[in-house]
Amino acid sequence: MRSSNPVFARSEEFNGRNTTQYADPSQWKIDLSGSGDGSQSAGLQAPTSPGRMTLDTVVEKTAITLGLVVLGAAVAWFLIGDIDSDAALATAWTFSMGGALIGFVLAMVNSFKKVISPALVMVYALVEGVFVGAFSKIVSTWVGDAGIVFQAVLATFVAAGATLAAYKFFNIQVTPKFRRVVMISLFAFMGVMLLNLVLSLFGVFPNGGLRSMDNPMLAVLVGGVAIVLGVLCLIMDFDFVERGVAAGLPERESWRAAFGLTVTLVWLYLEILRLLAILRGDG
Repeated sequence: MRSSNPVFARSEEFNGRNTTQYADPSQWKIDLSGSGDGSQSAGLQAPTSPGRMTLDTVVEKTAITLGLVVLGAAVAWFLIGDIDSDAALATAWTFSMGGALIGFVLAMVNSFKKVISPALVMVYALVEGVFVGAFSKIVSTWVGDAGIVFQAVLATFVAAGATLAAYKFFNIQVTPKFRRVVMISLFAFMGVMLLNLVLSLFGVFPNGGLRSMDNPMLAVLVGGVAIVLGVLCLIMDFDFVERGVAAGLPERESWRAAFGLTVTLVWLYLEILRLLAILRGDG
């Protein structure tokens, strides 16, 4: 059985193409021997033998990808400089749209690769950082306060920490039904946003449609839905890490976990930044 999470579904270990040990996460066995044959299993304990995915390797890889996002964002932020003219604004939008499009392509490649590529994951993080930096510059200029970026970053990590605490404290179980509901909701939301974007570009929905500042209450509602979906995706990411460590997945799968966490955290940051900007603009 394959995972319904598009970030993890192409993993050969995840979908069980090469071995039955790594089928659906709920069916994973625990390899304490480090041999990868599943000959010893007991409880949800992480294997300590080298070459296996551990919490430490996931944290290490995630720190690298998030660090590259920050690096790309900082480079874009300082290259754009002050947006005090139409030319500067055009440059900011070029960085933003270029980073978004290239990042989307790299995200799709990483999501559907059977064997994860650490190099592509790092390139994605750097390019996505350029998009994040440019978009953050545009938003902070619009509200007239660069401090909103720090607030959004802080709120993102608080949300991630609270989600992790709730996941562990309430022992949230990510069942196949949970995955299906989240993924259906996520794709439905993405479909609506894509349609809204297309209609806005053709002038059917002026000023952004569902994201329009002319209707801040609707924009806040849409942003709230996006943040809730992001939190649910984060729970699925945590579940993948926990089950992957327990099952003794190869260490390279730490990069897949880091990629999934980075995608979700960047999305959460962007939605929180947008929501703060709407509230600031409405106030």
